[in-house]
Amino acid sequence: MIRVKKVENDQELKEAFKIREVVFIDEQACPPEEEFDGFDDESTHFIAYIDGEPVGTCRYRKTRKGLKLERFAVVKAQRGSGVGKRLVQTTLGHIEKQDLAKGTLIYLHAQVSAMPLYARYGFQKVGEKFEEVGIEHFEMEKRV
Repeated sequence: MIRVKKVENDQELKEAFKIREVVFIDEQACPPEEEFDGFDDESTHFIAYIDGEPVGTCRYRKTRKGLKLERFAVVKAQRGSGVGKRLVQTTLGHIEKQDLAKGTLIYLHAQVSAMPLYARYGFQKVGEKFEEVGIEHFEMEKRV
């Protein structure tokens, strides 16, 4: 069973950071200074568990533009098992409980391979394809 929760302590945050390290730095060759970009302290983090094992994570933060969803990562052994879907659902559910102004922008930079996942939750592609740390992305957005 997949359990996703808001990160509430240092241990959970360490587990989230370890997942990001494995997925983004080790697998996708993202430079550590790009992955750990200085925005973690101002972000709201989530972590996913299967049978008590940390298997996925993500975060969101407020920007001048709106709310930016970021750092969706699922360990290789659990990709395709629904962890990413549950992370998106839980994050959006948490955001919906906030007292946001109608029309608030929620956006993300989606790796091309992950775009169908975000599209299922109403995100639409905007703009041209671009590269972040050597990986092709599109911006995707929706409004509250």
